[in-house]
Formats: sequence, structure tokens, C-alpha cells
Amino acid sequence: MSLIGHTISPGTYQAFQNDQIKSIDFSTYRGKWVVLMFYPGDFTFICPTELAEVAGLYPEFKKLGAEVFGVSTDSVYVHKAWHD
Repeated sequence: MSLIGHTISPGTYQAFQNDQIKSIDFSTYRGKWVVLMFYPGDFTFICPTELAEVAGLYPEFKKLGAEVFGVSTDSVYVHKAWHD
């Protein structure tokens, strides 16, 4: 489902980004393009396919000035374990 032009609710969320667990404040992205890719969870047999496809498109998103986030119900510690 595409929600182009919708506003993200303000808030700070934990993320695993650039090999670090950190807080992301979405208010810092106000007025910028943000792509949120929702998926059910790490360590599933379907998700790596979709994540790899989006990862391949990441340079194009960055060139267009967009930031990309993968979002699931897993904790940041599960994301780190899946990454490692």
C-alpha cells in the first residue's frame, strides 16, 4: 500500500542503523521523503528477498533524496542478530 504524501506521527523510535542501536527522531525528517518498508520479522523465509530488493534500490532512493527504513515488530536486538 502506498501512502505518498502522508505525514509520519512524531516520535522517537529505536533502530539498528549503521551497525549501531540508536534512537531515530522522525521529526528530523519533516519536509523530506521517507520510505518505510514494513515486513513481518527477521529470520523469516520471505523477508530476506524483499529486503535484498529494497537494498538494491537504496542508492537510487538516496540519489532522489529519500531516507529508507525497514520496520517490523522485532526488537533492535533481533535486528542486530539478523544483521550479524
